[in-house]
Amino acid sequence: MKLREIINLLQARVLVGDGLLDEIEVDRCFSADLMSDVLGRTHANGILITGLTNPQAVRTADIADIKAVCVVRGKVPETDTVALAKQKDIPLFTTKLTMFEACGILYQNGLKGVAERQ
Repeated sequence: MKLREIINLLQARVLVGDGLLDEIEVDRCFSADLMSDVLGRTHANGILITGLTNPQAVRTADIADIKAVCVVRGKVPETDTVALAKQKDIPLFTTKLTMFEACGILYQNGLKGVAERQ
C-alpha cells in the first residue's frame, strides 16, 4: 500500500515527506509507545503508529528501517522530531484517530502485523 493511500485512509496531515507519498510502499504495521518494543521486531516495509511526539520515535524508525511514522490522537510532534524526520527523510504524519482505530483501518485494508526478530 502506498503511503498516499494510508494518508487518505487515516485522514492524516503530512508533516514531512509529502514528495514520497507515491514512492514508498508498505505492507506491515506496528503500533507502540515503547520504542524498545519496536526494536524487538522486524519491520521490513513497515510503518510505525505511535503516540510519541519526541525525536526518539524517528530515531527508532531510522534504526529499525521503518518507512514512515504516524502520530495518533491528534498529537503534534515536537519541533526537533519534525527536523529529525526531515534530516532522515522519514515521512511523518499525524491523525486524529486513536491508535486502535488507525491500526484497525490499516488491517482492514490489507496491512499485516510485524514479526518477532529472528
